[in-house]
Amino acid sequence: MTPYSARFIKPSNLQFIILPLSHMRKITIFAFFLFFATMVQANTWLVGPTRNYKKPSSVSTLVQNSDTVAIDAGIYLSDTARWSANNLVLKGVGGMAHLKANGASFGGKAIWVITGNNILVQYIEFSLCTCASKNGAGIRQEGINLTVQHCYFHDNENGILAGDNVTSNIVIEYSEFYNNGFGDGYTHNLYINHVNSLLFQYNYSHHAVVGHELKSRAYNNYILYNRIANEATGNASRNIDLPNGGLAIVIGNEIHQGTLTQNSNMVGYGLEGLTNPTEHQFYFVNNTLVNEHTTAIFVSVQNSTALCKMTNNIFAGNGSVLSGTSLAIDTSHNLHSSFSGIGIANASAYDYHLLTTSCAINKGISPGFAGAFSLYPIFEYIHPFSKLMRANNDTIDIGAHEFGASSNIKSEPLETVVSIIYPNPAAEFITVDLIGFFEQQKCLEILDMKGSLVYKLQTFERRIIIPTQQLCRGVYLLKVIMEGISSTQRFVIK
Repeated sequence: MTPYSARFIKPSNLQFIILPLSHMRKITIFAFFLFFATMVQANTWLVGPTRNYKKPSSVSTLVQNSDTVAIDAGIYLSDTARWSANNLVLKGVGGMAHLKANGASFGGKAIWVITGNNILVQYIEFSLCTCASKNGAGIRQEGINLTVQHCYFHDNENGILAGDNVTSNIVIEYSEFYNNGFGDGYTHNLYINHVNSLLFQYNYSHHAVVGHELKSRAYNNYILYNRIANEATGNASRNIDLPNGGLAIVIGNEIHQGTLTQNSNMVGYGLEGLTNPTEHQFYFVNNTLVNEHTTAIFVSVQNSTALCKMTNNIFAGNGSVLSGTSLAIDTSHNLHSSFSGIGIANASAYDYHLLTTSCAINKGISPGFAGAFSLYPIFEYIHPFSKLMRANNDTIDIGAHEFGASSNIKSEPLETVVSIIYPNPAAEFITVDLIGFFEQQKCLEILDMKGSLVYKLQTFERRIIIPTQQLCRGVYLLKVIMEGISSTQRFVIK
């Protein structure tokens, strides 16, 4: 192994901020990334107009487990493929690789049919997939575990269509979904069937054609810090549809319903039957919902839902806040009023930040936990499809945005590196996997929540084990710096 040096920075008079956060202690959603650490013998396949392999389908039957396919930016017409190897990284380089299907599909299903396990897809644009079943998707997910980052799905019959696989975990982040749907109400921007979990964060899903902006039958749904919107010309149905219940944690989203909606109910939970095997608990915290339709039901839950907790939400516009009767209900510290009554910056421009006169400022309450999962909002959605750390003021504001300046630490995965931290929360050490096909030197820094540097490391390695016994309990940021570009992720020491 290449030698490297590391040092702990001993701060003077350092105080650690311990937020009310326990970082997905019971969630195994990222565990499959450990497969990527075995990439020593993996190959990188270069695809592009000037390469030996001109299109992605040329290598789809050649790749082996843990390989990387690097696709040069550009347009690839009518090219479809099936990916059956495991632990693949499929990514555009130098910009988006645009798979413009022009009505083509692989096997009558999708532009890409993914049957391999533990697949990472980055910087790919999927468009114009149709098929005889009227169900053509950008990605048809049939394997176990999928992560999609920085992708764009538009003008397909479905954006992503995931089949039933109850052992699978799906992560979708930093991506856009636009104008997907056949128009029959059965096709959507995203349609996730029965999988173990869906983590949907920092995305922009809008203008689905008649169908839903997001539909998921996953047993466990984590919908965090997104913009999910019809906007002025959109005719989608629900913004979020979770038809079979289960565990649903919905935090920090901007949700907009326009005048042309097909269904005035904005968020639906369990409305096709509470059939998921997980306990039926619906947590809806610090979201901003804006309705411009003549009427609305902002949130509908199925009768007999075990728990409905709605805290610190803004409901702007006409309509009823909640429909349905749950066995246990907690609907504290929500605001329902007109746009001007709440004090939203510019509703017509979809700017839902708070004005200085807003009645939502300092009117929230700490939302507590869902089991071991902290419901406290840590980030805010930043348009388009990104996030910013939410300001940590004395008293939390109601809605998806905290009034005042947010932290200047903006966190996105790098194009060439994804850092995975585990265990998280940690006790005696953390392991950091740096996933990619590069060999450049990287600088790792650990900062406390005040931005003070407490640890620094220079390394060429892809897997680093960092002892944490010298650090106090609390929340920290791991910053990875390479060639002047940085990526920041949060972890907890318990």
